[in-house]
Amino acid sequence: MRLLPLAPSGLRRRSPHRLPSCSLALLLLSLGCCLEVSRVAAGSRRPNVVLLLTDDQDEVLGGMYVPSALCCPSRASILTGKYPHNHHVVNNTLEGNCSSRSWQKIQEPNTFPAILRSACGYQTFFAGKYLNEYGAPDAGGLEHVPLGWSYWYALEKNSKYYNYTLSINGKARKHGENYSVDYLTDVLANVSLDFLDYKSNSEPFFMMISTPAPHSPWTAAPQYQKTFQDVFAPRNKNFNIHGTNKHWLIRQAKTPMTNSSIQFLDNAFRKRWQTLLSVDDLVEKLVKRLEFNGELNNTYIFYTSDNGYHTGQFSLPIDKRQLYEFDIKVPLLVRGPGIKLNQTSKMLVANIDLGPTILDIAGYNLNKTQMDGMSLLPILKGATNVTWRSDVLVEYQGEGRNVTDPTCPSLSPGVSQCFPDCVCEDAYNNTYACVRTMSALWNLQYCEFDDQEVFVEVYNLTADPHQITNIAKSIDPELLGKMNYRLMMLQSCSGPTCRTPGVFDPGYRFDPRLMFNHGSIRTRRFSKHL
Repeated sequence: MRLLPLAPSGLRRRSPHRLPSCSLALLLLSLGCCLEVSRVAAGSRRPNVVLLLTDDQDEVLGGMYVPSALCCPSRASILTGKYPHNHHVVNNTLEGNCSSRSWQKIQEPNTFPAILRSACGYQTFFAGKYLNEYGAPDAGGLEHVPLGWSYWYALEKNSKYYNYTLSINGKARKHGENYSVDYLTDVLANVSLDFLDYKSNSEPFFMMISTPAPHSPWTAAPQYQKTFQDVFAPRNKNFNIHGTNKHWLIRQAKTPMTNSSIQFLDNAFRKRWQTLLSVDDLVEKLVKRLEFNGELNNTYIFYTSDNGYHTGQFSLPIDKRQLYEFDIKVPLLVRGPGIKLNQTSKMLVANIDLGPTILDIAGYNLNKTQMDGMSLLPILKGATNVTWRSDVLVEYQGEGRNVTDPTCPSLSPGVSQCFPDCVCEDAYNNTYACVRTMSALWNLQYCEFDDQEVFVEVYNLTADPHQITNIAKSIDPELLGKMNYRLMMLQSCSGPTCRTPGVFDPGYRFDPRLMFNHGSIRTRRFSKHL
């Protein structure tokens, strides 16, 4: 996690960070009220908060983890502060609870923006991509505006740059393909600036701006379409190699990749960078306007993404969804009152922590929530005596239907995302759960697949940061058993039990009573190998 100042001139990243590619039911017993205490100076109002969320932006310099390497489950975790097994959004479909009627009824009233609005008196503003199935006719269409939002400018369904429809406070507005008035990243910048100019000055505000970049179709603004012509996807140690001793989905990738696949992923990588230049422009305009309005020094700004992305790792051309660092790590940059310049924290942070952190900034009593995450505010303020977690849970439920892909007739049913060259990025049994552990002595990832093999992958990231060697068959069996038990416990955790000591913490105790008390969505067949 990097804690950096956003200078008044903004983050003009002419070479955007390569940051890997898109996680819970918050049931409040009582809403309570927010403390009318300023975090900045006595007599001033509570801080404002801006959350900038990109789509599929990966990270290699250090950041935070997402509980699911896919857009909708991860975004649901940001909004609710919970793991997927608690908010029950498992993929990008209505059937997977992505913006479904059930989500709207059970989860939306208890998201952190809803609490900010109803209990803390914040003005709340949303602009951009919400959830992948938002606007679906079977789920209320564009007329549906989630509870808790004062101003609503939401994109219908998935990321686009042109020819899209927005819900403007519940009313549809179509956009075409005229750059000057329709390019979505710029439209989001303009409506955000309008909000800052015309909002009420008597209430603090929260803004969530969710850009399409750098998600496909990677359509850059005209002025940026010729940039980065000499840029190629990084050729790191796991680029274009066979995924030996990995899950069958990884092993099926064609190694070495064809020249056409490499050209395709290099072009995609370049275009992703190009789209991010418009995000740079948005950030610059936003920071300048906050400064001009005299509000920058009382505003926290968070910059992050929903999930990581890969470009050629283990010969998988392009996508997300996998358990590896390139897909589950995203950037996290923060500035705001009380945050020292140019800090970097190595604490194990997840996107389920964003909601608790923002509520903490607003003065809300977090004990009144059942969020799985923790507030980062003490870490942001430089506290050194913070008791923090040593592990996080990663969950994913594979997507695939019992039909054959017509473009790849030689493949069996059940696979999906098979492009280019019929290399499949997902399958119905690409369903896994992982414990990602970081402590003073250990840097491990332990994963189990919910398939007939109950396939296991374990990586020592201290010795093997690119996760090339699966050590599941050579690691100490006692340690393997502890990680297995910890995984099962986290898969059934809820609220405080998600924050119990990890395997390498001094206070760790295995208590079977903590397992399966809350109804995990996927623990039935795990652990047969033990």
